[in-house]
Amino acid sequence: NIPDSVTTIGDYAFYGCSLTSVNIPESVTTIRDSAFEYCSSLTSVTIGDSVTSIGRYAFSSCSGLTSITIPEGVTQIGENALNCFNLTSLTCLAMTPPAIQLLGITEEAKIYVPKEAIKLYKDDPNWSRYAKQIKRIK
Repeated sequence: NIPDSVTTIGDYAFYGCSLTSVNIPESVTTIRDSAFEYCSSLTSVTIGDSVTSIGRYAFSSCSGLTSITIPEGVTQIGENALNCFNLTSLTCLAMTPPAIQLLGITEEAKIYVPKEAIKLYKDDPNWSRYAKQIKRIK
């Protein structure tokens, strides 16, 4: 487990790790570039509500991940942060779409957002490329 005193998970901190699950505590506000890249055994990620920024390639090539929830306070998701070819479900709790470039998710992945925010996501210049994949949270 990550200690509660940690506020930033640094670049390449867990790169290529063999963890199967990770719980990112409330103390963490930033997940930096490639923090969990190539952690292919990772099947479960819980991101604390204090996280506001997820770096480039943060969870890229985590082939065991099939779903992930992005907390409401996240305002920025780096390029290809979620480039996981087995990811089928991305839940983004933010009412305002986080700043993104390219998520790196497949066309089959569903993106679940708050019902009240669906139009904001579909109209956002960077999220609009995923418009067909955006659904309301059930």
